[in-house]
Formats: sequence, structure tokens, C-alpha cells
Amino acid sequence: MKRRHFISLSALAAPMLAGLGISSCNTATSGNEVAEHPNFNDFKYNEKSISELQQLMAEGKLTCEELVIEYLDRIEKIDKNGPGLNSVIDINHDALPLARQLDEERKSGDLRGALHGIPILLKDNIDTADKMMTTAGSFALEGNFASEDAFIVKQLRKSGALILGKTNLSEWANFRSTRSSSGWSGRGGQTHNPYVIDRSPCGSSSGSGVAVAANLCVAAVGTETDGSVVCPSGHNGIVGIKPTLGVVSRTGIIPIAHSQDTAGPMAKSVRDAAILLEVMSGADQNDKITLNKKNKALNYSANLKKDALKGKRIGIVRAMMGFHSEVDKIIEQAIEDIKSAGAEVIDVELENLNQYSNEEYEVLLYEFKHDLNEYLSKCKFPIVKSLDDIIKFNEQYKDREMPWFGQEILEMANQKGDLNEKEYLEALAKSKKLSGELGIDYTLKKYNVDALMAPTNGPAWNIDLVNGDHYGGGSSQPAAVSGYPNITVPTGFVHSLPIGVSFFAEAFSEEKLIQLAYSYEQNTMHRRAPEFYSTIMQ
Repeated sequence: MKRRHFISLSALAAPMLAGLGISSCNTATSGNEVAEHPNFNDFKYNEKSISELQQLMAEGKLTCEELVIEYLDRIEKIDKNGPGLNSVIDINHDALPLARQLDEERKSGDLRGALHGIPILLKDNIDTADKMMTTAGSFALEGNFASEDAFIVKQLRKSGALILGKTNLSEWANFRSTRSSSGWSGRGGQTHNPYVIDRSPCGSSSGSGVAVAANLCVAAVGTETDGSVVCPSGHNGIVGIKPTLGVVSRTGIIPIAHSQDTAGPMAKSVRDAAILLEVMSGADQNDKITLNKKNKALNYSANLKKDALKGKRIGIVRAMMGFHSEVDKIIEQAIEDIKSAGAEVIDVELENLNQYSNEEYEVLLYEFKHDLNEYLSKCKFPIVKSLDDIIKFNEQYKDREMPWFGQEILEMANQKGDLNEKEYLEALAKSKKLSGELGIDYTLKKYNVDALMAPTNGPAWNIDLVNGDHYGGGSSQPAAVSGYPNITVPTGFVHSLPIGVSFFAEAFSEEKLIQLAYSYEQNTMHRRAPEFYSTIMQ
């Protein structure tokens, strides 16, 4: 099975990087990065956290309107022009009026919540009841204006978040072709990694990862089926949380597979990601899995301590290493850093690792057809009403939709039957049991460890629209298939390309994992803003 790790714009050609004639960056390189861009990190609010921006607004030194204008200018400067990151697929044209409204509320002392006045970007598979479309990057859904906000968008607005726009993604959350390029969609074109522009941003939440890393917003929301939050977070040097299935509602999100899909926060710090997760989570009567009695509303950002690793036992899954020598060195250093923070690190064998890939793929194929057809049936959008319609649309407009790669995964999914078929039921039961009860749960108990750790990703590969992605390695599958939580934190660089380390554990262990990740982050502080290098050359 090839595509598991990425499952989770109208200009087709990406901005050309060569021959721009732009002066060099001010920062030093490691000797092989081509620094053709000026310093784009002179942004007034570069690397500012949610709490820092809230403090400025509370002191009257900043308004939401001013902040929105700054971010819109920055999007124009470096996303649409300059290095041409191509991470934002749509702008909320009501952003300034909404910002003024939030400022008026603040003046009157009526603060909605933790995100009051904070600009947030959403992946373009999340419904918003406004003037922005929800398309999953496909021309087939161009004109799809949702009549109702997704549940998580309602939660964000209730907390005072300003929805600044939507981000590009791997089209159909990268569940379209076995030869796709992460971060490419028909509507949005190719998104670029801000650390080295000709490198992949990973996917499918490509635009969300890039936009956060490049300081085009304060934080963003992505979605994951398998790797689509943690991989772009790792590749773009940020924090990403893939929560337990059911912590965050799936209502109003274009699906791949209900047994693995979840939205997740993407931010520059563990605390900001935790704040965003607090706001997004909640019981949704239209998504029964969120009503699980184990799913308790928690203040994930409270009680975060630098010494939280002290006395903990962390299991390192070395079977998920070995795909890149430089990544191995970084993870070995992470192990030493975790030990220095007071934790014990134990080598573990993750039970049943790699024993359910075929079953996962079968489940995704079956559920994609069922879940997408169900989503489309509820849309007021008239052009496509089924997966079969989308396949026919792509064939009719292949010059726009399939200039680089095909839609063989859509076609395979369309051949599947309903969710009562024996093949589907057996694959679902086997994959869940081997990844969860007989996988993560068994391993945690066997070795008496608090969490498992492994590299999130390898160095970002060169974007290759002709041949597709050149994925090296990662660790997303066990937590993705089981539906358990996974958090990635920056852990170092290979030639200016960010590497992340993932912490994962049993269901509904977000609070514990966030505390461990925060402690690691604060003891190492590997996050740094991108330099926007054009390429890496010998």
C-alpha cells in the first residue's frame, strides 16, 4: 500500500523560482542552501503566540483589524508573490468587517473566549457558511458554498476566532492517485515548503502547515486520516496534534473515512496547539462518536510544565527509524534530551507494526465512497452528487484536473460495495484490533511506558509533479488506524529541512501527551522560522 502516509490551486503553474534576481537572506546557511530571497522574517508579528497577541490587544496596543491587515499584507507579499508559497487558496472577504466587530466587542468588555480576535486559517475541506467555497481543492466542487458552518468552525467563532481564509491541500486529501504530488490541487496548484521552496510541504494539510510556519496566520486547522496533520507539521517545523477519534467533530468536513478522519490543530508551539484543540473539541449531537463518555472536555493548555518529563517512561520505537541516517542522529539526540529532562527512555517493539496496511487501505476505499456520497447528498451544490459524478467530471476536464496524475484511487473506491460487505467488516475489525488493543495498548502495558516516540518524518523531498512524491519514512499509521492521539514537535533540521518527533499513546491521552510534548519543546526549543531558501545544491 503506497499512499497511507499522506491520506488525510486556479493557477496551475507554481511561481517560477529561478531568475528572480532577489538579494540574499541575512542569515547564515549550512553551506549548500541557495539563499536567493530577502529576509521575510522582518514581519512585525513574526512568531507571536496567541497569548502574546491577546496581551497586546488587552493593552490597547493592537486591534484585530490591524492584525488582520498585517496578515493579509503578508499573504500577498510572500504567498502570492515573493517566494510564492501558494498555501492560501481563498481569503475571507468579510475578514475586516468581522475584525471590526470583534474589536467593538472587546471595547465593550464582551470577550467571546480564548481566541477572541485571533486570525485562523482552515483547510479547504472544512465547511464555512460565508462567501468562501469548500472544495477539497477540486474544480468539481467549485461553487460549493456551505449553508452551515462545520461544528468545529462554530466552536472557533464562538471563542472569537477570526476565520481569515482557507488553505490549499493535496486534492481530495491526497486520496486520488498513487502518483500524486503532496500540496497540489486542481484549484490551487502546488504549495511550496517555506524552508526550501523546491521541497515538498507534505500533505494533505499542506497549506495549513506552510501558512503557520511562514507566519501567514497565528494557527491553522488541518485534517488527518493517516499522516495528514503530523507529516506537514513535521515538514514545516511546527506542532501538530492528531486527536483521538471523537475528541473533535467531523460534521461539515469533506471526508475520506469516518473510522480514521479527524481535524487537528497546527501551530508554532505546543501551548497554542493545545488552546486551539480546547476550542475545537466538544460534544456534537450530529456526530455521535463525540458523545463517548470517555471524551471529557479538558483545559489542555493548563498546567503545562517544563519538568513534566521528569519521572516518565518513554518507549522509543526503533523499528520506525533507520530510513535516514541524519534523522536517526536527530532522534538519538532527542532521546538524550528527554533523558536529561528526567525521563527514562526504553527500547520497545511495537506489537503488530506493519501488519495491517492492506486492511487499512481496504477500509479507506470502502468508506471514502460511502462517506463522500453521503456528504455530497447533503450539499445544495448541483453539479456533482456522487463519487461517480466526480470521476466523470475529472475525465471531462482532465486538462485542468489531471495534467500531472490520474484518479486511480477514486476509481478503485468507486468499485467497492456498501459497508455491509464481509471484506470491509473483516478489514475494519482486524486493522482496529492490531493497531489499538494488540498494538499501542499492548505495547504500553508490556513495557510499562507512558507514551511511545518515533520520528515524524524524513527530510522533505523535491517536488516532482511528473513522478509524484518520494516519501522516505514516518510513524503516523498506528495512531491513525487505531484512532489514538499523536502529537509532533520540532526536533531538529537536516540541511535546513525540519524534522519532527512524534509522541503517541492510548485513546483520550491528549492531556498527557501535550504535557510531555510541551516539556520536550521547552527543554529543546528547536522551532525556528523558515529562511525561504530556493533550493539545496552541492
